[in-house]
Amino acid sequence: MTRLHAARALVDGAEVADLAIDVDEAGRISALTPGAAAGEGDLRLGTVLAGSGNAHSHAFHRVLRGRTHDRGGDFWRWRTVMYEAAARLTPELYAALAEAVFAEMLLAGWTSVAEFHYVHHQPSGEPYADPNAFGSALAAAAGAVGIRLTLLDTLYLTSGPGTPLLPEQARFGDRTAAAWLDRWQALAGLSPGAVTVGAAIHSVRAVSPEDIAWVGEHLPAGAPLHLHLSEQVAENEQSLTAYGKTPAGVLAAAGVLAPRLSVVHATHLTAGDIALLGDAGVTAVFCPTTEADLGDGIGPARELADAGAVLALGSDQNAVIDPWLEVRGLEAGERLRSQRRGRLRPAELEQARTRGGYAAAGLPGGLAAGACADLVEVDTGTVRTAGAALGQLALTATAADVTRVIVGGRVVASGGRLADGRDPAAMLRAALAAFRDD
Repeated sequence: MTRLHAARALVDGAEVADLAIDVDEAGRISALTPGAAAGEGDLRLGTVLAGSGNAHSHAFHRVLRGRTHDRGGDFWRWRTVMYEAAARLTPELYAALAEAVFAEMLLAGWTSVAEFHYVHHQPSGEPYADPNAFGSALAAAAGAVGIRLTLLDTLYLTSGPGTPLLPEQARFGDRTAAAWLDRWQALAGLSPGAVTVGAAIHSVRAVSPEDIAWVGEHLPAGAPLHLHLSEQVAENEQSLTAYGKTPAGVLAAAGVLAPRLSVVHATHLTAGDIALLGDAGVTAVFCPTTEADLGDGIGPARELADAGAVLALGSDQNAVIDPWLEVRGLEAGERLRSQRRGRLRPAELEQARTRGGYAAAGLPGGLAAGACADLVEVDTGTVRTAGAALGQLALTATAADVTRVIVGGRVVASGGRLADGRDPAAMLRAALAAFRDD
């Protein structure tokens, strides 16, 4: 049993002083005791918030940060550059790159990450000797820095409805849904340490309605399931032409709309789509900095929440790694499209940052008994945070204000470095240099 002591903490939207946090052997919170004196041997913390749950990441996209802004265009033009980066990956390069990216996430206050993983094979599409070489590399990278990982192994079969994969997409595919599930089951059997193995359907563009329904029937009931949904108008147009339904309508007909499903982006939705998703209690994962960077649009977060969907946040392409900026981006988007302030209450934004992201990853989050003992200590006296109410700290802080990060009850990052002393900036420089020189 480990005990942490927070001088003050945010619990269910309320400020609590002198909070004792007991952590069991599994790294879960076993008890919260407000008004407790710090004991000898307690890890003493200042201002504490629940850890941030990153519900959507593509770690290798980090290599594109600051290198695509002079090309203009739209998502589809950016995708061409992304495919060029994907073609260069090897399991060894990806292991080093992901370790550095996950380290950057920890420093920013992301304590868990759901990695939407679709690069599986050699560039030709032939499997490696270990068909899960990339998945194992990502799991090892997370373990090496201490972030909590949900690995969403992704099914990707077509380039569009009824259209074979493009040559540059060959390494993403497994030929059939059954072949993918065989490989998924082998990966799930490895499941090292703190890694949760979930699944993803890339999109309605990349998997047919029949295969989507097949996955829903054959994937184990406890596995989280994610899918890119209606990020682009073109995706909706393709779906309507091919299937006579919007992507959300395709999911409903396939029988996969359920609380375990997380739909990522959910940008271009009809009123009917919103009702379907809300009635099913899905999680809607918004990635505001990516959606702005790629010119995707602004999704209907307020309407989805009102309809019954859970909101969560992700870093997606990792052009920005900062949960606090994702929080502000979510609310800013709502204000811009509605011309009203306070569209999402601070408590709702805090839920999206914490429990929403953890739930999407199949994990219990938040500062509560039974939740993962994943916390962030934030400096409340900086030029950004001084004077902010604790319940609104997520609307003023940035990654620069995070002082210590705890995962499973133990410190994994402090003072801008990992617990073992490594500097994530140096790790990133080395990984990016190796990627570009390979």
